[in-house]
Amino acid sequence: MPTAGGGDTSRRGGWWGSKSTPAKVETYTRWSFHSFALAEFVAVGGPVIGRFGHLGPRLAAPLLLVIAVHCALCVVTASRALDWLRGPREQPLRLLWALGVVSAVVTVTAVAIAEHGPADRDVAEPVAGILMLVPSFGAGIVALGVRSRPRAFGWVVGFAVGTGVVSLLFGMPAPAALLFSVAMLFGGGFMAFASVISVWLLNVVYELDEARETRTRLAVAEERLRFGRDLHDVMGRNLAVIALKSELAVQLAQRERPEAVTQMVEVQRLAHEAQREVREVVRGYREADLGSELAGAKGVLDAADIDCTVTGPTTGLPAQVQSALGWVVREAVTNVLRHGDARWCAVGIRVLEGRTVLTVENDGAPENGGPGRGAGLVGLRERLAEIGGTLRAGPAGDGRFLLTAEVPSPSAAGWETFPSGESTASSAPRTSVSEVTS
Repeated sequence: MPTAGGGDTSRRGGWWGSKSTPAKVETYTRWSFHSFALAEFVAVGGPVIGRFGHLGPRLAAPLLLVIAVHCALCVVTASRALDWLRGPREQPLRLLWALGVVSAVVTVTAVAIAEHGPADRDVAEPVAGILMLVPSFGAGIVALGVRSRPRAFGWVVGFAVGTGVVSLLFGMPAPAALLFSVAMLFGGGFMAFASVISVWLLNVVYELDEARETRTRLAVAEERLRFGRDLHDVMGRNLAVIALKSELAVQLAQRERPEAVTQMVEVQRLAHEAQREVREVVRGYREADLGSELAGAKGVLDAADIDCTVTGPTTGLPAQVQSALGWVVREAVTNVLRHGDARWCAVGIRVLEGRTVLTVENDGAPENGGPGRGAGLVGLRERLAEIGGTLRAGPAGDGRFLLTAEVPSPSAAGWETFPSGESTASSAPRTSVSEVTS
């Protein structure tokens, strides 16, 4: 594996790469609706421009202006509606009504041109496009600003019925009016459905991200509760006995009984015993088993849909080495979940001559320099330094992040080390995380 490199990760990936997955989905959703407005102008305004001579400047220019205003209003309304759905803004009611009014004005203008304008096939085709597309796009964007799905599709039905009624009022034949109304119903329904599904998917992505953060916080809270429960079990009994014997010693001392000294000696013994048990609890809390940590990493990363693989030995290492590397695995996996956007994570363990090397590599390198300078890794460096170990962490190119930990390790039973640094074991074969968990 390559060694950790330096460099300014804020430049790699740029504006897009620095975003989290939910932010990327939201940006994609926004620009999708903005592109709808561009598509509308090309599909509706293009034929009008192409038939500019047949319509005449007095008719074509105002029609293009109204279409452009409608497209711009779609962009602004979509942006404000998504802001409202995500929370920062109030519901854009005025924009929604303005978009509905402009859509109606464009539709009425198109119907008037179709019935009372130039009787020319070249004019009828762009007018037909306006009748079918403008209210459809308008209804779809309006659906973004409505939380109730029945109300969103109610707008579509209203636009469709309105298109048919206006067409009949302007003298359009009933079959043609019905055709435009049905076309508007299906087109607007498709746009409204796309809006509803897009918002639903965006909310699901944010909820999943929040659930992952909640799961991390719950894991920390559970560990704190376990530690608190262990301390309570250890200290509760000892403190109760110490309090009882201290009270007895006070009463004996007040009566000038020599047994008071015996009771205080017993209190002193219990206090030392309590100190010893607390140290054992803390030592057990601070020590991490490498096999258990790898198994836990497998479960957590699989739950987060991150492919995790392990190469190298996971058993037979000295207890001090296992504890130190177990803490490295724990912190590295936490950083993968919190600070990156990884799809895979590879853990490698190599037993070299006189030292053991652990590497944790993933493809979710943070764009802001991230965990390489975080408090968790600073604590790990200090912990490894106490036993003569080192820790390096940083970007490794191509969006990868590499963490390398080295700790000195005496030769363990069953291991044969070679000058080249590779090792074999007769009693500790190479295993993977899947084998650890089975």
